Amino acid sequence: MTNSTFPSELPEVTGPTFRPGDDGFDAEIAGFQTAYRHRPDLVVGAAHAGDVRAAVEFAARHDLPIAVQATGHGLSVPADGGVLISTRRMTAVRVDTRTRTAWVGAGVRAEALIAAAVAHGLAPLNGSSPSVGVVGYHLGGGLGILARTFGYAADRVRALDLVTADGRLRRLTAGDELFGAALGSVGNFGIVTAMELELVPVTEVFGGSLTFGTALVEPVLEAWRQWTAEVPEEMTSAITMMTMPDVAPIPEPLRGRYLATVAIAFTGPEAEGQRLVEPLREVGPRLADNLRTMPYSETDGIYSDPPFPHAYTATNALLSDLTADAAAAFLDVTGPDAPMPAVAGFRHLGGALRRPGPAAIAMDHRTAEYNARIITMPAADTDPRAYHDLVAKTLAPWTIGHNLNFLYGAGDWAGEAQTRAGYAPSTYARLRALKSAYDPANLFRFNRNIRP
Repeated sequence: MTNSTFPSELPEVTGPTFRPGDDGFDAEIAGFQTAYRHRPDLVVGAAHAGDVRAAVEFAARHDLPIAVQATGHGLSVPADGGVLISTRRMTAVRVDTRTRTAWVGAGVRAEALIAAAVAHGLAPLNGSSPSVGVVGYHLGGGLGILARTFGYAADRVRALDLVTADGRLRRLTAGDELFGAALGSVGNFGIVTAMELELVPVTEVFGGSLTFGTALVEPVLEAWRQWTAEVPEEMTSAITMMTMPDVAPIPEPLRGRYLATVAIAFTGPEAEGQRLVEPLREVGPRLADNLRTMPYSETDGIYSDPPFPHAYTATNALLSDLTADAAAAFLDVTGPDAPMPAVAGFRHLGGALRRPGPAAIAMDHRTAEYNARIITMPAADTDPRAYHDLVAKTLAPWTIGHNLNFLYGAGDWAGEAQTRAGYAPSTYARLRALKSAYDPANLFRFNRNIRP
């Protein structure tokens, strides 16, 4: 329902605007996440940075909170009223082969950046899903499929254009205090309209996945745990355990079964990759084994993330170590007898992720060796909060923090303690001081919020 106190005038923009009840309003607020949805009083479909500026100036003038959405994958805290700035129309991509960089607009998806980069023998440091927004992914740090080899994608950002709460469009580079604050704080300091990113000279990857049946889930988790302690940083991997949906397009042999899948991306020679994965294959027969050398354009098949919008919540824990006890305890609470269905697993960290980039970006807890994650599919009669809390309590002895970019939905749980856990105390203090200076009214608060 439209807020009766909302201003009668609208911002002067090139792109379309929508109010509740208008044709196109529901389509504009829709995103990949369907469990939660923004419910603003006004949507501005920004066509360019000038539209973003005008929308922010309008919101600030009327003391209205501001949300931003490109693809809606990582929806953190849904907007209740205020102004939603939709950046999905800002899709320009430019690749500079001389500097090995790409300049991307706020609405660019990973698949578009990958296509532009591979045409020049280069690759971005993208994540597992090709439909994720590039800018939002980097603002959350960017834990990519080659993370152990190249580090956080946010460490490779060269420059960004940021519209702050005063309506100014600022070009920021390493050394600017807001540059490091914006990267890692997931939208707390303004709206990024464009970003310059480093690309890497990778054209092929040895990768894919190994899938094991129910009887081998526990032994393959233990084998993967031991294996990750020895592999070089050219090897990035993750293990996921879940009961597969009993529906098409899941292959018939996998439907309805509790399985473990190890996803692998290796930047070295195939022969070395084959040698390295042999201990995993020795665990037992695989239901699927598609490891191969693939062009970078086909790496979206490594994780095979669902391509269709759906409902989900998620939490995670950054672990100092993955002991046998930690792995067993996690499996006990996330296995086929868990209180609610979950996609659960671990990502192997370390390697280049330990080493900070040239700019002091807001990505802490770099000593973490693993990221434990669960993704739950909420239903109308279930509340995943108790289950998330159970998983967190189970992993508490090994937890040093969490990654804010992997806290999906459940915005009513968000609070200062949850945000603080994403940072070292000194980083949080620095971010809070900057928030007070650049967004004292906390207009940008539909996120894991750093409060002034």
